[in-house]
Formats: sequence, structure tokens, C-alpha cells
Amino acid sequence: MTPVSRYAELTREELAEVVRELLLIGQLIDRSGMAWCISAFGREEMLRIAIVEWAAASPIYTRRMQTALGYASAVPGQGDVPTIFKGLQLDIGAPPQFMDFRYTVHDARHGEFHLDHCGALMDVEPMGEEYVRGMCHDIEDPTFDATAIATHPRAQVRPVHRPPRTPADRTPHCRWTVTIDDAHPEAVAIPELAVNERSRAAGLELAPIDPSEDGAADYAGPLVSDLDLAGFSHSALVRIADEVCLQMALLDRGFTLALESRVTSPEQLLEIRRKQLVGVAGIAGARLARALSLPPDTKGALRLLALHPMLNPAAYVSVEVEADALTVRPSAADEDGAWVSLIGPEWSVPLRVAVQALDPHLDVEVRSIGDAVDGGWRVEIVRRTEPAPEADEVAVVRFSTGADFAFEPRRSLPITPV
Repeated sequence: MTPVSRYAELTREELAEVVRELLLIGQLIDRSGMAWCISAFGREEMLRIAIVEWAAASPIYTRRMQTALGYASAVPGQGDVPTIFKGLQLDIGAPPQFMDFRYTVHDARHGEFHLDHCGALMDVEPMGEEYVRGMCHDIEDPTFDATAIATHPRAQVRPVHRPPRTPADRTPHCRWTVTIDDAHPEAVAIPELAVNERSRAAGLELAPIDPSEDGAADYAGPLVSDLDLAGFSHSALVRIADEVCLQMALLDRGFTLALESRVTSPEQLLEIRRKQLVGVAGIAGARLARALSLPPDTKGALRLLALHPMLNPAAYVSVEVEADALTVRPSAADEDGAWVSLIGPEWSVPLRVAVQALDPHLDVEVRSIGDAVDGGWRVEIVRRTEPAPEADEVAVVRFSTGADFAFEPRRSLPITPV
């Protein structure tokens, strides 16, 4: 049987907040990983890594979300423009408000979107035009199409205008058309996508949504301007939270696949992956702790770890939550070489930086349990006399405006063809 999601313990209102946070945390994986890729391989190679990272993951998780929330096309691979836009609203590549997508639908096969605010652009503009062009041209061209082909293989996303901005304060930040045309050549997936599709994460079965609960059980209705997460039922929000954690796992696998052909040694691969994980673990801990108003004590720290994306979803990462500790067992995530496979008694930095987001005096003690077959490790929270300084890897991610981004209330309005 599918294990009960650890997000099921949250109220419906808490879940709506947590899902928004998880979507933004997923975007910040890039901020954490790419800094170390630039250092190791240079800017141009970093761009190639980013393309593989996203193109090897987004088609998988886009189709998963379509199926989970009931808006997939009745004929596989024959979806429409509103379906593509719905997918973007639930994609870690386009977290709500931070990447403020505004959609226009002309008909089922023609639409547009523009960004009133692009948090990713705000992060790279200070770095200069080369970095802006790298993100908004070199990365976006193939990865937008990779996301769209999850809905239709002949969908194309093309710019009307995009940065570098001329004039420098131009708004909207960019504008794109989305067109499905049978005359378009059929898109060709990158080889790494097929590798990622064989992962445990790609085919993981999660608990179905209960259609009898209060609130929406799907997104089969009209496309809306701003998706009202609070309008979904409790079980729908639990499923979305788990799916978003899988998006992160698939993105990290894409990142790893891109690195494997570029590193000079297994040690270099491990070093970069660890730095990426530490950075996102600390920022995720801070954002989740703030969203849930967790107390800065042992109880709050254990709850934070139980809900942290590096240890979720429950069907992927086996975690036993106890009153005074967490026990992590071997699971599907370890088979995939996911984040949890990097952590243990010999290296527990991500757990440490996550709980220190609550209080820098907090720390973890991790020890092995059991044997090689059914063993694992146990995490206990301890308090130190001296506060720990923020890890350098977390400080790198804090450079992003997403680290402290504040969401605002929005109205959810239907989008009709114009």
C-alpha cells in the first residue's frame, strides 16, 4: 500500500501555503546548483547543464501533474494550449508570483503569456548581459519547448520580446507565443529524458485524491488567471505537495545526469551535489519554518525535517516520525541516488542547516541503526551553546530574491479565449 503522506498532517489552509512554498523552493534548486557549476566548469558549460537538468525532468513531471489533477488530454500527446498553461501554474520552473505568468488564450491551439515580474531575471540582471542572454535565450528556448511537448509534440513556444531589456526598465519583462500546429516538426527529446523516465521517481504511485472531500478534487475546469490553491480539497493539496517534491527529485536527477558526463571524478560529482543540496536545504528550511510558524525547539525542528522536500514524499523516502527523533530507512529514493542517499551518519550537513533555519543553536546527531539489509539512520535534535554561522552554500542561495520573496493575496479569475 502507498504510505500515508506526511503532508496529510497539515490543515487545508496550511497545505495551500506549503504548496506555494514548495513550488518556489523547487525553483531555488537552480540557484543553489548552478553557482557551483560556474565555478567548476565555466558559464557556457553551466548553461548546457541547466538545459539538460530541466529538459530531462519537466516532461515527466508535467505529465504526472496532468494525470493527478485530471486535466490530461483524453488522447495522450494531443493536449491544448490551456493544458500547457495549467501545467506551468504547477511547475517548479514557474512558481506563482515569483515568476508572474499572465496568460492569454486565443483558441485551443494559440495563446500567449507574458511575465509581469520575473524573479529569475531579477537575480541575473545584476550579473550582466551575458548571464541574462544565457538564461532568457540559451536556456529558455529548448526548455520551454521541452515542457510544452509533454502536452503536444508539435507545440512551440516562441518569443515576441525578451531580455536583455530595452529600455532597461521595460515591462512586461518578456512575452511569448504558444502555438500548436501540425506543420511544426515533431519535437525530439534529449537522451537524458529516457534515462530519467526509468527512475523510481518517474513511475512512483501516490495515493489518489478523494473526490468526496470539500474543495476541488481536480483542475479539469477552465484555466484561471491565478490558481487558488486554497480552493483545492485537503487530499488534492496533499497529492500536489507530494508531486512537487517529486518534481524536485526528478530535477535533481536531471542535474546529476548532466554532471556525470562533465566531472573528472566521482569525488567532484559528490562535492557539487552536496553543495547544491546544502544550499537548497537551508533556504527550504527557513521558508517552511516561517510559513508554518514552527517553534524554534526540538519539536519544531523534527516537524520541519519531516516536511522538508529532501525527505519527501513518504512513498519515495521512508521516514518514521517519532516523538523525539526521525528514523530514515532505505527506500526507492536511495535506488535513484536522490538527495537522501547523500545523507547519513558520515555526512549530515543538510539536516543541520535545515534545523538551524529555526534556531542557529540547534544541531543534529545522526547514528546508524540496524544492519546492511534493513538498517538506516536515526536523527535526534540537540541544542548547542554557541550559534552556528550560516553555511556558505546557503548564503549563495540567499543571493536570490526568491530566498525572502513574500507572496500576496490574488483573485482567481477564469481565462476565456479572446
